[in-house]
Amino acid sequence: MKQKYLPRIADIVLADALQATGAVLLEGPKWCGKTRTAQEQSNSTLFMQDPDRSESYVKAADTKPSLLLRGNMPRLLDEWQVAPVLWDAVRFAVDKDNTPGQFILTGSATPTDDVVRHTGTGRIARMMMRPMSLFESLESNGTISLKDIFDGNDDVSSLSTLTIDDLAYAMVRGGWPASMGRKESVAVRSSYEYIDSIINMDISKVDGIEKNPARVRALLRSLARNISTQATIATIRGDIEADEESISEKTISYYLNALRRIFVVEDVPAWNPAMRSKIAIRTSAKRHFVDPSIATAVSRSSTSSLLEDFETFGLLFESLCVRDLRVYAQSIDGEIFHYRDKSGLEADAIVHLRDGRWGAIEIKLGSKEIEMAAENLKRLKSKINTDKMKEPSFLMVLTGSEIAYKREDGVLIVPIGCLKN
Repeated sequence: MKQKYLPRIADIVLADALQATGAVLLEGPKWCGKTRTAQEQSNSTLFMQDPDRSESYVKAADTKPSLLLRGNMPRLLDEWQVAPVLWDAVRFAVDKDNTPGQFILTGSATPTDDVVRHTGTGRIARMMMRPMSLFESLESNGTISLKDIFDGNDDVSSLSTLTIDDLAYAMVRGGWPASMGRKESVAVRSSYEYIDSIINMDISKVDGIEKNPARVRALLRSLARNISTQATIATIRGDIEADEESISEKTISYYLNALRRIFVVEDVPAWNPAMRSKIAIRTSAKRHFVDPSIATAVSRSSTSSLLEDFETFGLLFESLCVRDLRVYAQSIDGEIFHYRDKSGLEADAIVHLRDGRWGAIEIKLGSKEIEMAAENLKRLKSKINTDKMKEPSFLMVLTGSEIAYKREDGVLIVPIGCLKN
């Protein structure tokens, strides 16, 4: 029985992209729902990995790739990278006919730079799709909109029904559409299978170069232990070698790049704003997976084990919030960064929109840390040079608690169980 399609925020982003360009490349980790989302807006589909037809499709691509483009528009080319020549074929077809919304390409891996001859700029729009946010999985009630807050509506009075137990389960299950509505044992088994596939197949298939599974697993475990931190390559190497797994920094960097190309690792880059005074800003990215369940799966964590280790729980909660913020920000033309300077002042997430508006967010699991988080955000605001950039649209503490409200100092307290795009 086909699983019911849960509407995605990506539906709106994809529809807008199809109206603007001739083709859209929808990329992201496997199992995040790219194909199903693309099918909702396509009128014909080519499945390049169809085992009964894949070989003939590849031969057709080698001889006359335009044959594979024939079909009702928008035409979906699923896992197009199986025959990379399709990229140039689509680009050429769009060049000949400027009609928007002709093709959707989906892929779970980024080919090497020399695979595509042309970037596709102006013809093929790129769109990242991630696992489901809590709002998309119907766990956040969506009573508070990130867009509305940016637009000046800061009345955030609301209540979340998500408990700490619910959040722990959401981390372990992840945002994978196929796991929605399933009991924990089944969802956890799926996450384990996902990790095993990454380690034993996907990371080597991306460039055709065999990689040591034991080293890949050790790297993933280290990244899980260092999630939501600015751990350096040297730190990760030391962490891995503490478990007696010898590995060079060059190998770590090489493996990390492969994990990025299959959309498993998605670090948060540092934000570099205009400041009132000269201060050294840390430029290292924060370590994150595209979904927190990757960290729990590789470390074999369960809901119950997370509830016994609140330090790890807090770091994973930050990663869960970052995943959701990325999904929400994308739909309003924004990106997620983090801020940390030499003095130790930080903001876990900066939502920066293309029009220059921005908001600063501290992510705290419980209510005990709200006061310190709010003070940090106000200190950051006071350091920004507003002659060169806009004042923040909001300061927010994103929490795992129940009550949403606006403090007297203007800082918004928002449970992740109330937030949407």
